[in-house]
Amino acid sequence: MTSLICTLQAHRDDVNWCAFSGTLLATCSGDKTLRIYSTRDFSELPFSPLSGHGYGVHCCCFSTCGQFLASCSTDATTMVWSMVTGEIEAVLQHPGRSPVRICALSPDSAHLVSGASDGTLALWDFPSKKLLRTGGVNDTTMVACSFSPCSQVFMTGSTYGDLRLWDLNMNQLHAEKNAHDLGVTCCTFAPSILSGGQVVQFHLASCGQDSLLKIWVINKFNSGGYKMQLLHTLTGQSAPVLSCAYSSDGQLLVSGSVDKTVTVYDAKNAVLLYTLNQHERYVTACAFSPTSPLIATGSMDKTVNIWRLEDGCSDRGRTSAGRSRLLVSDWSEGDVSAWLVEEGLEGLVDKFMANNIDGTELLSLTKETLASELHIESVGLRSKLLRKVEELKSDSVCIGIPDEFLCPITRELMREPVIAADGYSYEREAIESWINTKNRSSPMTNLPLLTTLLTPNHTLKMAIGRWKTSHQHVKDL
Repeated sequence: MTSLICTLQAHRDDVNWCAFSGTLLATCSGDKTLRIYSTRDFSELPFSPLSGHGYGVHCCCFSTCGQFLASCSTDATTMVWSMVTGEIEAVLQHPGRSPVRICALSPDSAHLVSGASDGTLALWDFPSKKLLRTGGVNDTTMVACSFSPCSQVFMTGSTYGDLRLWDLNMNQLHAEKNAHDLGVTCCTFAPSILSGGQVVQFHLASCGQDSLLKIWVINKFNSGGYKMQLLHTLTGQSAPVLSCAYSSDGQLLVSGSVDKTVTVYDAKNAVLLYTLNQHERYVTACAFSPTSPLIATGSMDKTVNIWRLEDGCSDRGRTSAGRSRLLVSDWSEGDVSAWLVEEGLEGLVDKFMANNIDGTELLSLTKETLASELHIESVGLRSKLLRKVEELKSDSVCIGIPDEFLCPITRELMREPVIAADGYSYEREAIESWINTKNRSSPMTNLPLLTTLLTPNHTLKMAIGRWKTSHQHVKDL
């Protein structure tokens, strides 16, 4: 379930970008300003709005610690702002003075990339704010950029339609031409790194003017070569897709479109979970909070909507296999109807839907309620249904703690699950201790961890919470 919790209406022109830090939300607009909000109550900070750019602001991004915010503009600059004072820390003039359309900070906050309307790229040393090197592609406009979670490579996208992978020496490692017909609009790396054997693997999402959202897998081989393959093509929106973003655990993917919708997908299974319809014009920006289940979406209607994900489940697009992974008490009315059909009780579907019977109510049915409230007159049909419900209850009782809820190190139910660079989830305290004592090797693969960054796995934490609620005997574990 997803709910709209507030709408921010301070900008006077199109909202072009949204970005979260752990405690703040930044938005930027064609009105030349950036606005900064506390994610605690979405009140605007005293030093907001930030004014300094001479023209519209296209993009903004936080340093990982949240201490700095970078923004870029048609005025050919990238500015760095202090999030303590709101003051300008640095003004980075783009080589050639071309309008800057995109900027991205590496996860380790060591580098900043800016991309411009003339196709040029500038790589900056972020701590010193010094220009390191330039590169680019002729006859196109750079509109998308994202660093890999290891901070060693970055992907760019252009109006030409190509995706290009670069290293920190501005060497082009791979070019995926015609990735999106008519042009790329956004790209973003998933936060996890998968490593094993001779290969390190990243996932990347991209979207474009072709109305498609694509998920790619990028393999890095020990030889130094890279290979990029299309994994999924998502078609949940009917017009150009302008923005996309992963959740901090990499489990969810959000996108905004010219069709005015926001879509949320299960990124792993490429399943559409939610379609949100509150904006009145094109949805140009979207972002997940790294610390709470919140999504921000910005639009040409000059507003920013804040959405809360109530849980990790969805009634949309769920298959029988997906339903079987849920506790019965988490089943929706649609899940119950699908189960009735599977059990040969399709004649009861209309009655159950009319009475809004979900998983919790299914488990509480009795002979009396079946007769008096649902008006099921056949004694044999009532008996068959109750027998099937008892089988569901019996199956639930026999279930132990799902293995994916256990920390691979301690084999205990996780309280604060985090994702490490090897792509596996661990209890935070356990993996931090492991990293400090085991020379940064993966507990699961024994290969070196490319980074010690740990990402909270909010989706898994919510799933564990729901499971504990339905299994009261483990609530205090």
